[in-house]
Formats: sequence, structure tokens, C-alpha cells
Amino acid sequence: MLLQPSEEINRDALALHARHHGKLEIRSKVPLKTRHDLSRAYTPGVAAVCREIARDKNLAYKYTLKANTIAIVTDGSAVLGLGNIGGYAAIPVMEGKAILFKEFAGVDAFPICFESYETDFVDQIKNIAPVFGGINLEDIAAPKCFEVEDALQGIGIPVMHDDQHGTAVVVLAALINACRVTGRKYEDLNIVICGAGAAGYAITRLLKCIGYDPNVCTMVHDIVVCDTQGVIHRGREGLYSNKYKFILADETNHAGREGSLTDAMEGADVFIGVSGPGVLTEEMIRKMNPDPIIFAMANPVPEIMPDSARHAGAAVVGTGRSDFPNQINNVLAFPGIFRGALDACATRITDEMKVAAAHAIAGYVTKPRRNRIMPNILDKEVTKRVALAVKNAAVECGCNRRL
Repeated sequence: MLLQPSEEINRDALALHARHHGKLEIRSKVPLKTRHDLSRAYTPGVAAVCREIARDKNLAYKYTLKANTIAIVTDGSAVLGLGNIGGYAAIPVMEGKAILFKEFAGVDAFPICFESYETDFVDQIKNIAPVFGGINLEDIAAPKCFEVEDALQGIGIPVMHDDQHGTAVVVLAALINACRVTGRKYEDLNIVICGAGAAGYAITRLLKCIGYDPNVCTMVHDIVVCDTQGVIHRGREGLYSNKYKFILADETNHAGREGSLTDAMEGADVFIGVSGPGVLTEEMIRKMNPDPIIFAMANPVPEIMPDSARHAGAAVVGTGRSDFPNQINNVLAFPGIFRGALDACATRITDEMKVAAAHAIAGYVTKPRRNRIMPNILDKEVTKRVALAVKNAAVECGCNRRL
């Protein structure tokens, strides 16, 4: 069984990147073959365009690349499973994200990789915002990722940390269809989330208040979140030093459970793992309610292998990997979310837009089955459905710019 990238894949990847000097380039949309071409695209004609935008900066959406361009911003502090490798080493990943934006959503995206960890990171991002129609924060370690995203919400363009919200959207979509397959009601679910970092925090907060029906806000019965120290609960020592874990403690675990992940699994309906390899055992699954739902999303090695989870009684099993059924991957979400936000000229990305995206993804699978609760991540029609749903939600909640 393939758990890590093969040596052949590693060699091919190095050769590909060396041959092309990366994966991204910039091309002109207009010809530059004559003096007249040059006069229109650059001086003197471009001055007329500059004057129009100086009169009304919103005209940048009409006259420039801003209407279709995303910045992919990172400080390189939490890149894939590689950790804090810095801005230079993060470039290949951000280039990869950029070509996914282009391939799936027709969005022009460009890597902006900072090598600085200074406190003015937010100001640096604000200062590059004028040229972009949105900002995708990427691979920024917690809790800094929360602080940066919160601080950028008022800058007038959509800002979303995909590791948080893209993941939360696809998990909600998967859970909607897993409930359909198992006959469960969303509001009856007891959920255990293993991992309290960026993804775990966002998944928890989205699942808490958003239910099966996109038009009705229903709450799951309860969520228990575990980190490396065990169950997060209100009385846990040292909790008050971490604002975001304090929020999780305040909003979850209403029964006041304590102890380890094993203790948390007793009587659970759903396990959602965004933690590390092998932390979930068959014995833990057997402590859950009958026909449990297991989303083991650690990459490249999940919290438990699908065969083991099914052997222990799991009814529906999803992972983040493409070589197993039910791949739960945020490429189903982020291209369409930003495409829809750009099409609406949205000023931010709201919970309503994220929920609309999740229901569009879930609804694309008309007859979910145990081994097919999610669309194929290579199906570009999914992006179109998500984009339309997000655009409509942006207009309905009034967070779109009227040009």
C-alpha cells in the first residue's frame, strides 16, 4: 500500500519544476505588434484609464485584472506536512495552488510568499490588496492564521484562509451526504473532532450552527474536540492562555467530558480527524454508536486506514487521499468559492456563502452511497455549481459591491 510519495514521483516532480522553472507564467491578453497597440495598452492611452480609476477606484474592477485575480499569501510557517520552511520553500506549493485556481475556475492567482515573521504581516498584506479581487491565505500556522484572517476582514475584498474554511466546507458537504446514506438526522449527531488547529477550529465552528437544510439553522447535538492533550473542556488547566481553544471549550462539549480521545469516542456518531497518522484505533471505533461515520483526513497517512475502519464497523469512511473512495479535498471548494465571490464583486466571504458552497457540493451527488458521498475532484462542473451558489448567497446577504 502506497503511504508516501514514491521515489519515482519525487524524481519526476523535481525534473518537471526544473524543466519549466516553476509552473506559472504571465501572458498578455492584448497584442503588442504595432505602435497603435502600444499606444492603447501603454502610454499615452493608459493615462486615460488611470484618470478614470483615480476618479472612482471601483472602476479598477472594470478596467484592470483586479476583477479576476487572487493573491495566494503565505509566510511559509505551516506548509503541507513540512512545517515552518519559510517563504522561499513555500513557492512551489503556492504555484500549485495558483494553477488549480486557473484550471478549475478560470481565476488568475499569484503566489505572494513572505519570508518575514514580523508583526506587520497584516499591514504588508493590506498594502498589496489594491491589485487583487480577493486573498487566499495559505499555510500559515495557528494561531497566527486566525489573527491574520480576522484582522483582514474589513479591507473590502474577500479574504479566506483555505486551510480553515475550504476544509470546513468539504467536511460539511461530506457529512450532509453521509447522513443521507446512514439515515441520521444532523441535529442528533454526536461528533468527535480530533485536531484543534486551523482546520479543526473552522470545522467545529461551521458544523456547530449549520444544518442539513440550507435554509434552516440547526445545531448538532454536541461536538467534542480533542487535541494532543486530550478532550478540550472548560476546566482544563492552561486553557485560558489560548483564545481559540477557550472559544472551542466555551462552544462545545456541553456534557463536560474529560479524558483522552478514547474517552471521547464513547457513544459518538461521527469522527472527523485533522490531526496525524494512526491516532484512531479499531477499538475506539467499536466504542461509537452503530454504523459510525469516519472522516480520517490526515495526509498522507490518515488517522486510520479505511479497511481497518470498515472492519471495526464504520458505515461511511472518507479520507483526504485520491487512492481511496470518498476523497474529502478542498479543491472541491476553494476555486468555486473565490470564483463566485469574484463574480459577485463580494466584499467578504460569509458563513452563508460557505454553507451554500457545501450544499452545492453535496447536492451534486444525486444518489450518495457508502463509497460515493463526494464528487470527483476533477469534475469541473462542481466548481461551476459552487460558484453560482456562492454568488447568489453573496447577493442575498448583501455583501456584494454594486458597481
